[in-house]
Amino acid sequence: MENQTRGEQPHKRRVRYKGTHPRKYSEKYKELDPDKYRDTIEKVIAKGSTPAGMHLSICVREILDFLQIKPGQKGLDATFGYGGHSEKMLQCLGGQGHLYALDIDPIEIVKSKKRLNDLGYGEDILTVIHENFANIDQVAEKYGPFDFLLADLGVSSMQIDNPERGFSYKNEGPLDLRLNPEAGIPASQRLKESSREELEWMFRDNSDEPYAAQIARIISLRIRKNQAIETTTQLAEAISEALSFLPEKERKDAVKKSCARVFQALRIDVNSEFEVLDDFLQKLPSVMAPGGRIAILTFHSGEDRMVKKALKEMQKAGFYSEVATDVIRPSAQECARNPRARSTKMRWAVKA
Repeated sequence: MENQTRGEQPHKRRVRYKGTHPRKYSEKYKELDPDKYRDTIEKVIAKGSTPAGMHLSICVREILDFLQIKPGQKGLDATFGYGGHSEKMLQCLGGQGHLYALDIDPIEIVKSKKRLNDLGYGEDILTVIHENFANIDQVAEKYGPFDFLLADLGVSSMQIDNPERGFSYKNEGPLDLRLNPEAGIPASQRLKESSREELEWMFRDNSDEPYAAQIARIISLRIRKNQAIETTTQLAEAISEALSFLPEKERKDAVKKSCARVFQALRIDVNSEFEVLDDFLQKLPSVMAPGGRIAILTFHSGEDRMVKKALKEMQKAGFYSEVATDVIRPSAQECARNPRARSTKMRWAVKA
C-alpha cells in the first residue's frame, strides 16, 4: 500500500509461458524473441508451425538458383516482408552492389529493417522504402534499372498470426485485413458498404467460393438487423450460419475452407490486390536492365493466372527473352517443415 500511495506501479510478474506452444499470441514471448530463445524457435518449426512474429521464407534455394545474383549487381525485393529473402540476396552480393526493398506495411517494415541492420546490412548496401510495389516505375526512376527482382505475393506470417491485424478467422481480433492500416477502410466497413450482390461477386471472383450466394445473404441479413460483424469471430460465425444447411459430418470442414476463402477474398478487395498486381506486372519490364532476371511467387489461382498471362503477353511483345513454361514448386521437405509453402508457385522471366 505504501508503494501505491507514492504513485509507484505495483510489480507485475511476466505471463507464464504455457507449454511448448502457447495458444494466445500475447503469451508467446519466447517465439517473439527468436534471438534469445533459439531452442524454442527450432522446436516450433520442427512441428511444422511458424513461430509467432516470424516468417519462414519460401523457395529460397529455387529463387537464388534462378536469379544467379553476382557481387556488384543491383536488385529489388518488391515485397520486403520479414526480410528473409532480402537477407539471402544480400549474402549473394557479398558486400558489393545494392539491394532496394519495398513494403507497404508501416508496422513490419520498421522491424524488418532493424533486423537486417543489426545483421550488418546498412545503408551502404540496403535501402528500404515504404512504398507499394505498384509504384516500381517511380522507384526505378530514382534507383534503377535492376539486374534482379523478386516479388513474393503472399501475406507474411507476422500479419496473419497477429490478432490485432485481423487476417485470420482462427484468432479473435478486429476485422481489418489492411496491409497498410494507415490507409483505406477496414474489412468490417467494406462489408457494411457492400450490397448482397457485390459481396457474392467478391467472394466468387476473388476466391472461387462455392457458397458465395449463401454467405453473402447471411452477412447482408445480419447487417440489416444491426448485428455487428466487426470482428474475425463474428464473420466466421456468419459463415458457419450460412453453411448450416450442409450435412453435419461435412459441415465443419466446409466452414473451415469457406472461412479461408472469404477472408482471402475480403483481403484482396480491401487492398485492391488484383489492381495493384496488374499495375506491377505492366510496369515490370521497364524497370529491368537487359538480361535482368525476375522471380515471382504466387499463392492462389487468381494471382497466378494474372502472372502467367502477363509474362506470356510480354514475351510475345518482345519485352522478355524467356518466361517460365512450367511452375516451380517448393520441395516436399520444405512443405513438411513449413505447411504454408504448399500452395506456392514460382514463375520467372528474363528481360530481353
